[in-house]
Amino acid sequence: MAAYLIADNEITNEAEFAEYAGQIVAIMEGHGGKYLARGGPAEIVSGDRTPHRVVIVEFPSMEQAQACVTSAEYLAIADIRDKSSITTTILVEGI
Repeated sequence: MAAYLIADNEITNEAEFAEYAGQIVAIMEGHGGKYLARGGPAEIVSGDRTPHRVVIVEFPSMEQAQACVTSAEYLAIADIRDKSSITTTILVEGI
């Protein structure tokens, strides 16, 4: 069953975040991830939460998604992301 990584990135340092963005795609794809959305315009339909740069990545399974976000490669660049953005990331299992 597919699983999805959904991240909302409020970028606080464009240059540093670009360094992270330049590395994360290969990591996600290396773990079977397929980008479905990568920072395009978002429209609020209801509620008062304001998304920033929303990313959605589909994985073949929750196990592969979890393996990605706990991998040495992912964790090695997480500090760059954390220093250059305020990010919320969730994993959700598909139906």
